Amino acid sequence: MPPLEHDGGASGGQTSIPSGVHTTARARRAESALSRVRSRLRRRGMGLQVTATAVLVLLTVIASAGIVSAPVWVPPSTFLLVELLGAFLLRLRGTIVLCVAIVVQVVVLIWTGVGGVTPGQELVLAVSIVALVAFTAHRDRLGLQGAPSDLMIVDLRDRLAAHGRIPHLPAGWSVDTAMRSAHAEAFSGDFLVAARAGEHELLEVVLVDVSGKGQGAGVRSLQLSGAFGGLLGLMPREQFLAAANTYLLERSWEEGFATAIHVAVDLTTGRYWVASAGHPPALHLHAGSGLVEIIDTIGAPALGIVRDLPRVERTGRLEHGDALMIYTDGVVEVPGSDLDLGIDRLMGATERVVATRRGGAEAVLDAVRAGDGDDRGLVLVHRD
Repeated sequence: MPPLEHDGGASGGQTSIPSGVHTTARARRAESALSRVRSRLRRRGMGLQVTATAVLVLLTVIASAGIVSAPVWVPPSTFLLVELLGAFLLRLRGTIVLCVAIVVQVVVLIWTGVGGVTPGQELVLAVSIVALVAFTAHRDRLGLQGAPSDLMIVDLRDRLAAHGRIPHLPAGWSVDTAMRSAHAEAFSGDFLVAARAGEHELLEVVLVDVSGKGQGAGVRSLQLSGAFGGLLGLMPREQFLAAANTYLLERSWEEGFATAIHVAVDLTTGRYWVASAGHPPALHLHAGSGLVEIIDTIGAPALGIVRDLPRVERTGRLEHGDALMIYTDGVVEVPGSDLDLGIDRLMGATERVVATRRGGAEAVLDAVRAGDGDDRGLVLVHRD
């Protein structure tokens, strides 16, 4: 194994412009057309929301009439059924209109004394209305709506997994991955994208940790995974992190940063290049000695922080039997504990599990015993 070399970046001289830059105009026209389609769909959706809101408000009026005329068959809790329908069908504005209609009618029933609404029923209705508005407001921030939002979440999660699919590899190479979300939520803020340049036999893998957790981070992960996947096939490897940083800065998100580590492996020679942005260092397992080496790429901040991202790249070679590991900070970070201790724990787990061929990425995560309070992602690149 030759000593690790430090590749300081591209050599001097003029930098060639990637061919994909010439597609910018077409991309903007496509984005403009997509924006117009979204606008039409938005107007249509608003019309459906108005109709659904009107129908549900009418149902509350019918419920009020039933409470007055047939209290045995129509109790005040009937309003809860209408609220449930609203949770499935309405966005925030429609939900507020529906809740106001329910409050007004309950107040009228109490004031006139004809509805037989008890204090306990008043409390239940008040709590349910507050909960409904809070739930709908949270869902609105994610751009999701009602029952279809559950299907949308499943679809987006599947799309995120598809972006991280490892391309077909030649004999003698394999990639093993493990991705776990915090508290087993539907979405993870960690994601993986991979591509293979067949002409140059180069495998590129990028592991990203988006700021935040849960559905909010998952939605941002989906958008970034699609963009980063496109950049991975478009940009020379030396320019990928800089291009990804520029893309993220242009989003102007409130939680607009992400750490990333980019690995490129020559599938013919075994030579690899590792560069990162605010990400924990990669690990190289040497099959001959069974030892795990830290590939130190510390030096660049996370994506989305500074305009000019410094490039810190290391290079080495995977011999037969070696493995290269990249992971997110959820694997090694423990609140109140030193990050170095977490990396040491991961190195020990790698020696026990991978070096002895007892398991792969999932087995390493189990051995590390990282808590489920954060998203966790781990990738192993093996050379047999």
